[in-house]
Amino acid sequence: MSDSAGDTQFQDESRMSDELQKLKNLIESADNERSRLLLEKVESETEKRKAEGELERWMKDEETQEEQFRRDLEELQVEMKSLESVNRALKKELDDLQDKLQLKEDEIDSLQQKFKMQANLPVQTVKFSGSTGVCEREDELRCVFTVTQRPSLLLRGGQALITFEEDKVAEQILRLAKCSVSCDRAKMEVKPCAVTLEPTVKYEVHITVSKKTVRFQFQKAPPSFPAERIRDRLELSFCRANRGGGEVEELNYNEEGGAGTVTFSSSAVAERLVLCGCFTVDVCGEAELEILPLYEYQLRKFQTFSGAAGRTVLLKGIQALLDEEDLQDHLEIHFQKPSNYGGEVENIRYVPDRETLTAFFSEDHTTADP
Repeated sequence: MSDSAGDTQFQDESRMSDELQKLKNLIESADNERSRLLLEKVESETEKRKAEGELERWMKDEETQEEQFRRDLEELQVEMKSLESVNRALKKELDDLQDKLQLKEDEIDSLQQKFKMQANLPVQTVKFSGSTGVCEREDELRCVFTVTQRPSLLLRGGQALITFEEDKVAEQILRLAKCSVSCDRAKMEVKPCAVTLEPTVKYEVHITVSKKTVRFQFQKAPPSFPAERIRDRLELSFCRANRGGGEVEELNYNEEGGAGTVTFSSSAVAERLVLCGCFTVDVCGEAELEILPLYEYQLRKFQTFSGAAGRTVLLKGIQALLDEEDLQDHLEIHFQKPSNYGGEVENIRYVPDRETLTAFFSEDHTTADP
């Protein structure tokens, strides 16, 4: 009986011991889990503080960048205003310079019309019509050219010139302040103005050409030898008939310009060299010379004339309502009608916008006063 009670008590103690051991294991496991959780919490709080620090730093950087952007934007706005101000000043200066340039161009056009003369003389057949009473030398050829400047007028865009067959028609048109010209369904006001021509000139050009003397010029740099030696070598070369030369009467040489004149005994030699235009000389080696005629000219009998275009009227203020040809036809039709105080039109020329044209007048269209 006692043994059975003892076994039971032993079993109970063993079971309690196992349960106590389990409880200890559970408590230890719970403590470990608690420690692990505490460590994770500390790590998470550390990460959180780190993240908060980075976020705060990013926010500060963003605020700094926004402030820098604002300052840069303000500086750019100030700079843009300054550039706009400079741009306006430059534009104003450009407009002023363009206005001045236009004035200068107008002045140049006026001066060109006033003093314009044609330089290229046409080739014409000359016929001897009698002696001038001037005794000419055998070694010279004299000729006289008469140069006459034609009256002209510079037409600008939106202008037209119209020439009538009768003076009285032009006078009638010039009495009108404005002319209302119909262009299909539209009308435009045209202002007639008298044509004012710039003074023109007439003069004679007297030219004397030497028959025996020609000018020469080294085509390249002249040789670097004494002038006297070069002169002697030139004279020897010009004397050689096999080179196209002939007997030399006189030779002058300018060392500084590398040029001079040579006079031959025969005018045929000088004429042949001028027609050839070049000559090869032996000056310590061959050198090419350019041969030119020797001449003198004088301007004589210089006269100025002023004229008025009696049958021609200048039309201003023409609007580009139609194309050039149609608009010119409408103008011609309008000024042909007697009901518009017009008459027979001999010639008309219209200049479109942004274009210019120089009109020349013949003597039968002008009344000249010397």
